[in-house]
Amino acid sequence: MKITFRVDASIQIGTGHVMRCLTLADELLGRGAEAVFVCREFDGNLCCYIEEKGYVVLRLPVSNEQEHNIEGNLKHAAWLGVDWQTDARQVEEIIKGIEPLPDWLVVDHYALDERWEGYLRPYCKKIMVIDDLADRPHDCDLLLDQNFYENLEGRYDGLVPAWCKKLLGSKYALLRPEFREARKNLRKRDGQVRRIMIFFGGSDPTNETTKALEAIRMLNRPDIAVDVVVGALNPHRQGIERIASDLPDCTCHFKVEDMAAFMAKADLAVGAGGTTVWERCALGLPILVTTVAENQEKTVSDMAESGYLLFLGRSEAVSVDSLYHALEIAIQSPWLLISFARKTQSLVDGKGVKRIAQEMLPIEITLRMATMDDCEAIFRWRNAEETRKYFFDHGLIKWEDHCRWFEDTIRNPGRVLLIGELHGQEVGVLRYDHVGEAAAVSVYLLPGTHGQGLGPQLLMAGTDWVKQNFSDVKRIRAEVLFSNFSSKKAFEKAGYKENFSVYELCLV
Repeated sequence: MKITFRVDASIQIGTGHVMRCLTLADELLGRGAEAVFVCREFDGNLCCYIEEKGYVVLRLPVSNEQEHNIEGNLKHAAWLGVDWQTDARQVEEIIKGIEPLPDWLVVDHYALDERWEGYLRPYCKKIMVIDDLADRPHDCDLLLDQNFYENLEGRYDGLVPAWCKKLLGSKYALLRPEFREARKNLRKRDGQVRRIMIFFGGSDPTNETTKALEAIRMLNRPDIAVDVVVGALNPHRQGIERIASDLPDCTCHFKVEDMAAFMAKADLAVGAGGTTVWERCALGLPILVTTVAENQEKTVSDMAESGYLLFLGRSEAVSVDSLYHALEIAIQSPWLLISFARKTQSLVDGKGVKRIAQEMLPIEITLRMATMDDCEAIFRWRNAEETRKYFFDHGLIKWEDHCRWFEDTIRNPGRVLLIGELHGQEVGVLRYDHVGEAAAVSVYLLPGTHGQGLGPQLLMAGTDWVKQNFSDVKRIRAEVLFSNFSSKKAFEKAGYKENFSVYELCLV
């Protein structure tokens, strides 16, 4: 599958659009897709950074805006650098050179709408739009808005075609795998502030970072450490470094690759809206937010009203004094920070990118009957420590015992052993014992395949196989080890209902 991303970064646009597209591209790459990026070479573009990540970047030239009649009926039309027709024709020529044509054209740009998308539709199989504004119509098959809104479900009514599937809300937040991993060992937050993290995005054109540092200076709390993350396009770097050097235990960080590590260590964050809000939420990091763009305001305001964060206001209305007072209140209110941490962590689980990728490039597991040629491989898989810990019997199986069991299984008309494959690679094993109208299932994933969302897919593929081959079976049941939480979740996602560690699926 081939994916083409149309997205830009600049000092004005910021880096967030490109970064979230890169997150999606990485996930799709892991599923076997190929991705290319089409970006205009604005000041502050991230073309070289995208290439460093291993992707091809097809560059669009920057033109003199006076040469083009940039239509003003879209609020962000000027962000395109040219009129939409010129951009569409340039992208058309690029896509024509891609063989075969893209399966998906992913558009993440506030200056593009249904006219541009309709022009490019003949040159791709499907179109996905990533949006936050809901201020213009789109011609797309899939729409993503990962933000929190009180009127979320009706937000795009009349703005997308009837057939368009909408992925709405923070469960689809595009976060890098590092945040999902960091959640596994996340410490319990106690509301005490020992370390503050400051980050206002990749560019911070209004220099909110300096305001935050000056507010921290007013706090006069040398016992609180401060981490300042400075974005790659921040034009105020030298001034920020100078102020930070005058503060006790204050460190500036540049070219940060593992943002999750800084957020996990911090007790309180001061920053902008946008994607970083979801990153902090995933790690339960309490947030004081200043919005630096109009598109951030509605989401942050709604989240504040619902008790997820403290909203300070638009950047032009936030002073050093107001920041100081907000910090003082937060530090003196551990109960408030504990509440923020608990609520936000439940709002974002870090698996949004997997949900989106599943819509674009579904995992399709195929099943085949096991044969005697699989005897040795199944012996190896079944005896792996990673597999045994999920079984009621954790002991090693002897080769002789396994061979006898395997031969009996292959010959038993009431038992079937299936091997699940994804893109030609084995990923799991299913066993069904069939008696009358019931079948008992046993399942395990192969070592190295855990954590990829394959369990529910394997079980659902098995359900389809049973329906096709055991027409008399009315229900499937499974016993799951009480401590095997991952298997429990897999069965639940595959439609099974729990009854005291026994999971059952009715087929009628």
